[in-house]
Amino acid sequence: MLPSSPGALLVVALLTGAAQAAEPPPVSRCAATARFDLAAGSPQGVPDVCASADEPTTFVFDSRVAAGTVEFQPGGRLADWAPGQEGLSLHVIPKADYLPGERIKVTVRFADGAAPASASFWLVGHAAKGTRRVEVFRQPRPPEVLKKERDEAQAEARQCQEDKARLLAERAGPGGLMGAAWMERAGSLVSGDVSGQLKRHLADALRWDEARSYSYTRKGEAQPASVAVRLRLVNPGAEPWTLAGAALVDSTGEEVELARWQEAPIPTGPIGGFVVVGTERAPEQLGCPCTLKLWESGGPRTVTIGNVTFPVSQKAAP
Repeated sequence: MLPSSPGALLVVALLTGAAQAAEPPPVSRCAATARFDLAAGSPQGVPDVCASADEPTTFVFDSRVAAGTVEFQPGGRLADWAPGQEGLSLHVIPKADYLPGERIKVTVRFADGAAPASASFWLVGHAAKGTRRVEVFRQPRPPEVLKKERDEAQAEARQCQEDKARLLAERAGPGGLMGAAWMERAGSLVSGDVSGQLKRHLADALRWDEARSYSYTRKGEAQPASVAVRLRLVNPGAEPWTLAGAALVDSTGEEVELARWQEAPIPTGPIGGFVVVGTERAPEQLGCPCTLKLWESGGPRTVTIGNVTFPVSQKAAP
């Protein structure tokens, strides 16, 4: 459920936008183990198998390959190749100068003469992620084996989705800001307007007009508990202001470095701009009320805000 407050919506919108801009290119469709079921009908065209220079790829068959029938086109691009024991496997190693995208067609013929009589594959060069094992099934497999493979594939797909979400969140911002992109999708997000309780410092180079704090209570162990503060700052100075660092000082004097995110430098004038800071800690671990310190790179213009607290959900409360 999305939070109703404009502050929470803005935090998520800003950080989700950053995650989309930083999203890495799609990963090549390579896997450590690939399976091809010839009994179910050959796929359209010749299937691709990723292969890396100087690294072995092993084809494992459920039927014997006829001796002397293995063909490579073009030839001369393998550092080594050899049939396995009883003709049930084939080991191939591309040369050290095998280029990404380079293709070698591998064709094998089976010894029993039954259909399908042969199978072909493309070895496609990949810079870093070659397939280590290729399992080729020519005979129908029992339903329980197919079910097990299906369950394994579904579990692997779920893990890939979780890994992708985690990586995108990490690219969106370090530390506690990692949580901001996924706060809405799991766990418990609570927020509060703390503008009325914060203490101003007369020496601050910028003044804050809005302040909201957030806490995220993890659901299971997939993501850590996090806290964050969102501020709208107004810059009365003559130059734009860029956040270079942030820290939270608790009531005992312990200082916690914070991750930070800023869409653009705070311009001069009354319009102002937003910054978000945070860390991967539960609210009860911080010993707040705390003092929040913000500073720019190589400059004297700082912001110090006292009496910062973070909301605690009912489930998280002791």
